[in-house]
Amino acid sequence: MYGLINSDSGIIKMSLKVYNTLHGKKEEFVPINKDKVGMYVCGPTVYDTSHIGHARSVVVFDTIFRWLMKIGYKVTYVRNFTDVDDKIIKKSNETGEACSFITEKYIDEFHNEMDALNVLRPSIEPKATKHITHIIDFIQMLIAKGKAYHVEDGDVYFSLDSFKNYGKLSGRNPDDMRAGARIAVDKKKKNPLDFTLWKPAKKDEPFWESPWGKGRPGWHIECSAMSYEYLGEGFDIHGGGKDLIFPHHENEIAQSEAVFGTQFVKYWIHNGFVDINNEKMSKSLGNFTMIKKVLEKYSPEVIRMFLLSKHYRSPIDYSEDSMREVSLGLDRVYAFLQRLEDVDVKPKQGQADSGDLWQAFSDAMDDDFNSAKAVGFVFECVKKGNKLLDDAGVGNGTSGKLDASVLASLEQVYTDIKAISNILGIFMLDPADYFAAKKEKGMSEVAITPKQIEDLIQQRLDARKNKDFSKADEIRDRLQDLSIILEDGPEGTIWRFE
Repeated sequence: MYGLINSDSGIIKMSLKVYNTLHGKKEEFVPINKDKVGMYVCGPTVYDTSHIGHARSVVVFDTIFRWLMKIGYKVTYVRNFTDVDDKIIKKSNETGEACSFITEKYIDEFHNEMDALNVLRPSIEPKATKHITHIIDFIQMLIAKGKAYHVEDGDVYFSLDSFKNYGKLSGRNPDDMRAGARIAVDKKKKNPLDFTLWKPAKKDEPFWESPWGKGRPGWHIECSAMSYEYLGEGFDIHGGGKDLIFPHHENEIAQSEAVFGTQFVKYWIHNGFVDINNEKMSKSLGNFTMIKKVLEKYSPEVIRMFLLSKHYRSPIDYSEDSMREVSLGLDRVYAFLQRLEDVDVKPKQGQADSGDLWQAFSDAMDDDFNSAKAVGFVFECVKKGNKLLDDAGVGNGTSGKLDASVLASLEQVYTDIKAISNILGIFMLDPADYFAAKKEKGMSEVAITPKQIEDLIQQRLDARKNKDFSKADEIRDRLQDLSIILEDGPEGTIWRFE
């Protein structure tokens, strides 16, 4: 049974469990403010096209955002853009384009790609350059509390020795880090592990006026300042990729807890990496896979389903085989929905969130947002639904009357799938539109027209009538080589792209 509480926003389930990186275990989710959730997720540094690893983080936290709202929470979701950084400046110097031109270009590109992937916009999308005053104020608070120090040439550093709990998120011991550090000696620092909060401007670099001279913020401080601005001294969820645990998120904790003396974040959530053909994605290997290239090859729902097909904390491997498998799985769901449409089975009105599929889906999502398990329940239900249709002798071009109990069961399944689609951001299309788009894309890729396909199908049919099964098989194989699958039924042969 679910524990329930009443809130201004309705009924909130108290069954959600979240894996907290801070403690290395699943914990019951109890927000700081009963029915409100503050969530901050580190967004991209906008100096280049986003890759599939960025997409995973965005889609994972989009799904978490959707689920938290679905179960009754009022969510303030903040995802930032880092729009001042060494990489941006380097790109500006290489191209001759202004830093602001580069960042706005890639922010627009990022938005277009995420919109294509059916990602909801966060509540707030702050840019670091628009919060320089907040960043400077935050640094001044650190200096006033003796947690940071300014050196003569304009640098400001966080004093690691002033914060006793450093390493609690990553499990790293500062003494061990110092002993094994391969850090170039910097005589300006009191401790070689002290990190930058503010850096002086170099020639031809963007800068802002500050109490320490012209300069710009370090990377870590921007998230502490912006999360404080929008979510306060402490909030519920901070997310990002596992690569951000150290040093970025560790440094955020140090900065924020050093200033306020209270817990910065209650639940830390980190998604796993995307590998490419079983290798770590890296520029040195030349296997960076950009989202826009993946979108050229696969439909957005296939990409989104791929990104949710493994538990968010697990690594996921991008390959032609894995994408093909996901694509076939999505086809199975839409083919089932098309069968339901063909026999006039429609989702029930006003009866969502009540079927067995929805309950199983909810249980999976409440278990640390287990989208992989949740999608598995959809596939199981599709398999059972197809059997019900087969046993009734309807669908796939055949007509017949459904028993009232079977009709009610299938209507509830369709209702549940539509409710699930609003959480996962997949299964959202009209089945006919889905397959029409797939056909159009497939024909474009292999340069074939519907008439050419129909002519080949007719040649195959004539060959079968003439008992020339060798020729019939040859035509089927030829079409299959073009990823065109034939399905023979009572009403004739239909075709689709694999």
